[in-house]
Amino acid sequence: MKFELTTKQFRRLLDLVYIGNWILNSTRGENRFADYDEVESLLFARAAVEGMPSLAELYEGEIIPSRAFAEGGIHEAIAEYENNVFFDILAEELARRDMDDPPIDESNYAELTSRMETYITEFEQHGIENVSVDTDR
Repeated sequence: MKFELTTKQFRRLLDLVYIGNWILNSTRGENRFADYDEVESLLFARAAVEGMPSLAELYEGEIIPSRAFAEGGIHEAIAEYENNVFFDILAEELARRDMDDPPIDESNYAELTSRMETYITEFEQHGIENVSVDTDR
C-alpha cells in the first residue's frame, strides 16, 4: 500500500499512532498487543527517512518513539483526554447509582443525562474537592 502525506501530515500521523498505542497498551504490562507495537515501530522508523530522526530511537532491537518525542507534549494531550474521560465516567456512574442503576432506555435517558450534567457542572467548578467516599463500610 502506498499513499502520500506531507511532512506535517506524517508528523500528525505519528502523534495519532503513539496516542492510539498508548491507550491500547500502556496498562497491559507483558500482555501488550504486539501487532500495534509493530505498526508503531514501522512508522517511527520511517521518521528518520522523512527528516525527523530525533523522534525515534533504538531500544532492545526495536525502533520506538524517542524520549524527546514522548516528553515533547504528547502526554499533555493524553492527560487532558484522560481527565475529561475520568469526569465523564464518574458523572455517569454517580448518576446511575443515584437512579439505582436501572437499564437505560428512552424512558429514563433524560433523567440520566440531567443528573450527569449536574455532576459535570460540579466537577467543572470544584474538581473532586467535594467528593467523599465512606471507607468505614
